[in-house]
Amino acid sequence: MKRVAVIAGVFGFGLGALAGASAYFAWPMLGHDRAVATPSHPIFSEVQWPHPIDEWGKGKAFRCEAADCGVEVNVYIRAKIGFCNCQTGVSDDAELDRLSDFGLMGEKLSVLGPGRPINVAWMKGRSRAYAIADPYRAPNSALSVAFNDRCDAVVATAVVDHVHPGTIEPSVIDFLNSKVVVHWAEVTLGL
Repeated sequence: MKRVAVIAGVFGFGLGALAGASAYFAWPMLGHDRAVATPSHPIFSEVQWPHPIDEWGKGKAFRCEAADCGVEVNVYIRAKIGFCNCQTGVSDDAELDRLSDFGLMGEKLSVLGPGRPINVAWMKGRSRAYAIADPYRAPNSALSVAFNDRCDAVVATAVVDHVHPGTIEPSVIDFLNSKVVVHWAEVTLGL
């Protein structure tokens, strides 16, 4: 009887250690790495800005629920007045990284590939995907998007509840081109 209890205890301890290591090293959770189709009609709704105020102030926050986007997507947008390279704009990944709101994404980021050029209304910029590893939650990812009007930049951070942000990127770029965001950018940039 003691032998069975010892074996059960060792098995339970080993299972607990495996679960703890999985959480600590942010190993993918079952089903969290499945492919997500690009949503046909995503709906982004404005929500309250959830982050502490820093040197860039409060921005706008929007959420697309999993029912509308396939996964939950949170988009945070703010202006960085006079902070963009006036000569070249957001023309390369170094400038995008300099402008990005990495603090809104999480602490452990890794680049998923090179950035790519994007257009938002009359402005040009770049988008780049990142993986986020957090030992206390399921793996997710983020898109950093920045675009500019002369020396002023608009920076958007999309935190995606999934490990493949590329599937939702077209919907995020379409949302950034919506009347709501473009009007906000015009007012905020003083145009």
